[in-house]
Amino acid sequence: MTSQNQAHGTQRFGRLIERADGRDFPYYNGSPVQVAAWKWGLIVLACAAGFFTLMFYPATNDFESLVPRILFPAIPLALFILFTGEYWKSLFHKLSGMDYVDMVLFWLLNLVVSLGIGTIVAATAGATPNAVADGVLDGGPAQVVAFYVGTGVQLFGEEIFTILPFLAVMYLCHTKLGMSRNAAVIAAWLITAVWFGAAHLPTYDWNVLQAILVIGAARLVLTLAYIRTKNILVSTGAHILNDWVTFTFMLVAASAAGGAS
Repeated sequence: MTSQNQAHGTQRFGRLIERADGRDFPYYNGSPVQVAAWKWGLIVLACAAGFFTLMFYPATNDFESLVPRILFPAIPLALFILFTGEYWKSLFHKLSGMDYVDMVLFWLLNLVVSLGIGTIVAATAGATPNAVADGVLDGGPAQVVAFYVGTGVQLFGEEIFTILPFLAVMYLCHTKLGMSRNAAVIAAWLITAVWFGAAHLPTYDWNVLQAILVIGAARLVLTLAYIRTKNILVSTGAHILNDWVTFTFMLVAASAAGGAS
């Protein structure tokens, strides 16, 4: 371990949560580059700008939706690269075999947690279905391909939308508020779960319990994939597995229903 990792070794959550590989979160303590608080503020605003582009761009099908889906991660990532230079790459690491295992494990954990909490919320407060796959089959195979490509990019954007604010909150809590590394991680983990859940309020017809509890809980699991690996590609992989499997079941069911009618 490097001296920096040794300094933080006593603060780690343990092997059940964090791998014993010495890899630490970037940016929160000035390594590998210092990102000032005002820059973090603009990065978070850029995440919001990407989200509003996704929400309000006038797309009528999955081909047109490729534009806002690409801009969703591109807007904040472009500003982040501007502010961090070559060190933006610290968000990403080469995938290992264990990374792929973690993608599957966190997908399955997310499935269990989402189903459990979702069942309780649906029974008590009702639930609004996600209509993202509605009408996809009407455009034929080409639109199905555009749907999967576009949603894959959008899900990467959702990781950018979460992990950059996660690192911003962690920096603020640790560097500016003097919180310990682990306390800063917990604060960032919880705050960005609410942030992510709140962003889904329009999707679920402003059902607060569904957005904050169900989607927020799913976000907690997906962010754990990042906390464990410090690699946004792993949380993205788990997120894509989770949503693409769900979308596939929805499309297969829609196709079967259409064939039976």
